[in-house]
Amino acid sequence: MDTVKKLNKWANAHTYKWLDILRIFLGVFLFTKGISFLTNTQYYIHLIEPIRNLGGGMLFVHYIVAAHLVGGIMIVFGLLTRWAIMSQLPILLVAFLINFIGEMNVANLVLSLSIFLICIFFLFYGSGKHSADYYFKMQQ
Repeated sequence: MDTVKKLNKWANAHTYKWLDILRIFLGVFLFTKGISFLTNTQYYIHLIEPIRNLGGGMLFVHYIVAAHLVGGIMIVFGLLTRWAIMSQLPILLVAFLINFIGEMNVANLVLSLSIFLICIFFLFYGSGKHSADYYFKMQQ
């Protein structure tokens, strides 16, 4: 817990508007991916075909939709950002690894890796000074 407080103090002292804009774009991107999963399930069922035999394929699709929709909104507003990011990491890790199990799609590989790395950054950085977390912390 002490480490998280130190990270928050450092992040609040080193806040930049472009990082807030990057966090908002990340949340919007994840939200739109959730909408895409919701409206085009046949494509994504085909996409996760290599791991279908592991069981729980449709459960995984439903988890992706919920995590992307709710997590994306939370990341946009900077509300419990680290928790929202943690819910995205398994999805992004599987999105990265699925390229090595099934057919290789370089565009999906680069996209999933870059979003994964941005999420890892915000897992440590937090939501920043221009966020709901900071606002609620200052209200106390």
